[in-house]
Formats: sequence, C-alpha cells, structure tokens
Amino acid sequence: MIIYHGGFCKITTPEIRPSQNNKDFGQGFYCTELQTQAERWAKRFDTPVISVYEYTEKNDLNILLFDDMTEEWLDFIADCRAGKPHNYDIVTGAMANDQVWNYVADYIAGVLTREQFWVLAKFKHPTHQIALCNSASLEMLKFVKSYEVKDE
Repeated sequence: MIIYHGGFCKITTPEIRPSQNNKDFGQGFYCTELQTQAERWAKRFDTPVISVYEYTEKNDLNILLFDDMTEEWLDFIADCRAGKPHNYDIVTGAMANDQVWNYVADYIAGVLTREQFWVLAKFKHPTHQIALCNSASLEMLKFVKSYEVKDE
C-alpha cells in the first residue's frame, strides 16, 4: 500500500517527535492513504512537500482500526486529545477534520452531549489518517519519493 505524509520538507527516515499538541490518535508519525488529503496538510506550510512511502503491514503489531466514526472512535479521540496514552503500535481511521473536531471539542468540554455530537457529525465526512506510534511501526515504511505541491 502507498501512503502519504504532508509537511514542509522531505522525510526519508520518519521519526516520532514529541508534540505539545495532543492529536486524534496520540503521539505518532501521521500519514494517510489519500494523496489529496496529504496535499491539503502540506499546504499549511510555505514549502508544501509530500513524502511517499510503501507501507507493509506486519502481523505482530498491535493495530487499532476504526472503519467508521463510532462511539469507540469518539471516546478514543477524546482520551488521546486529553493526553491519555495508549498501547497501540498503529491506529488507523477517520480523522476529526476541522468541523468534526469542533464538535469533538464541544463534546469534551461538555457543551454537547454524546447524542448532540452524533446528530451534528453524521452529516460530515471524515478524512483518513494512520498514526504510526512507535519505532516498530515506523519500520513498516519504505521511502519511495517526495515532491513539492504546486498551486493549481
């Protein structure tokens, strides 16, 4: 499988760098199966660059897969955004895009109930993300190439 990382420079050897911001699936190196999504991520930077990897899954890793936005997905994101660690090597699934993230934030803050969250979120189409959460998971990536995103 080919996956993409959007950033500001070519990354031939991915690594996990601690961040002050808690992300949907916790600390990790984030990629996606969706090239257009990676390009959107990269366009946040002055020099948008896509790094492309071949991803080969190993069976001995602890992988959590969310096929859809579910109650478990919502709780997992709320925990990760609150800084709670997990023991997964890889977490894959829907990403809380800006609009969905606002709903998640309101749910976490108690502004929305769980039921209100789902009423609002059901019409939003989440994007895709893969969080590689440790060095064992990073070993599944082989750098293929990189390219700069050009304005259309």
